[in-house]
Amino acid sequence: MSSPSKGRKLRIALSTGGGDAPGLNAVIRAATKTAYHLGWEVYGIQEGLAGLIDPRRKLVRIDPEDIRGILNQGGTILGTANRGNPFKHVVRTPAGPKEVDLSGTVVRNFRKLGFDALISIGGEGTLGIAHQLFEKGIPIVGVPKTIDNDLLGTDVTFGFDTAVSIATEAIDRLHSTAQSHRRCMVVEVMGRYAGWIALNAGVSGGADCILIPEIPFDIDAVCDKVRERDRIKRMFSIVVTSEGAVPRGGQRVLQEAAQADHVERLGGVAEWVGREVQKRSGKETRSLVLGHLQRGGHPTTFDRLLATRLGSAAVRLVQEGRFGRMVALKTPRIVSIPLSQAIRRLKTVPLDHDTITSARSMGISFGDLPGPRERRGSGYGPSLRRKTTT
Repeated sequence: MSSPSKGRKLRIALSTGGGDAPGLNAVIRAATKTAYHLGWEVYGIQEGLAGLIDPRRKLVRIDPEDIRGILNQGGTILGTANRGNPFKHVVRTPAGPKEVDLSGTVVRNFRKLGFDALISIGGEGTLGIAHQLFEKGIPIVGVPKTIDNDLLGTDVTFGFDTAVSIATEAIDRLHSTAQSHRRCMVVEVMGRYAGWIALNAGVSGGADCILIPEIPFDIDAVCDKVRERDRIKRMFSIVVTSEGAVPRGGQRVLQEAAQADHVERLGGVAEWVGREVQKRSGKETRSLVLGHLQRGGHPTTFDRLLATRLGSAAVRLVQEGRFGRMVALKTPRIVSIPLSQAIRRLKTVPLDHDTITSARSMGISFGDLPGPRERRGSGYGPSLRRKTTT
């Protein structure tokens, strides 16, 4: 695609898609300030790409006064959507929900509105859609956002540092109550199919056992760690598990409600692990899920700065006419890579990662060592699904 004409007043659109993450507003602010400094106009597409499906209701002009005071705010002033894929837009019909391809509508509205570029801020799913729209002719620049830190091509995504900080603080607070009651506490954190949050928060929060999707765990090995703590008179244990952690020979724990909407919604592994630890070891155990607490609140200084750098860099890519790319952090510089490279696969935790090595060296268990009763069978049963209570 050709570079925008020099000196021409461009119209750019911003979109935030997928789950919210601390730092989204900092990206919007930086991109808007940079664009206005160049004399451009900025518009916001609300609720993912809904503003390009129905511009009358979901498209707003963003002026400099609209971004005042949002640098430290969580969430996104544009709203977001987890189900905003125009290639698989769900409509209601008398026969039930039906998927239709509205990508052509998006492209036509983009051109009809006179936009010169779209800055898409999101994770693997959102940027995958962005890449498809780029191939259909929309000039797009991507910005990597996800608390899961599972995007290729960037050292870290904004939102991740805040999520880890929140999870670490929660684990810190659990230590005192676990020690007072001499209990085992099992904490479930987000991360989907990548264990970055569990690993970093678990090590930073002083966990005794960390369960991540990359390392299938043996529940007997988890129990062994709890017993070992009791033998050395520590009398309490902290287990941190990623929502996508999977027992050896078993399957991921899914919420029962996920079956109704055909979405694999993770959640409940902490409850299952806690129940099994208490049953097998006799140790009083409690479990809790941090859930969306990890997405909310003010972004950390690191995330504010990273989001600001990425947002400004995205506008500079538009200025240079370098579309179909994603801005990324390659410490210490902000660079850009092809969108196709960023979405090629998920970035999971390497088994030889230094943080794993350091954790093992300090005696932290990852639940992957054989337990003493492994020969008696796994005991996991045919299903780990749980019912969601309301």
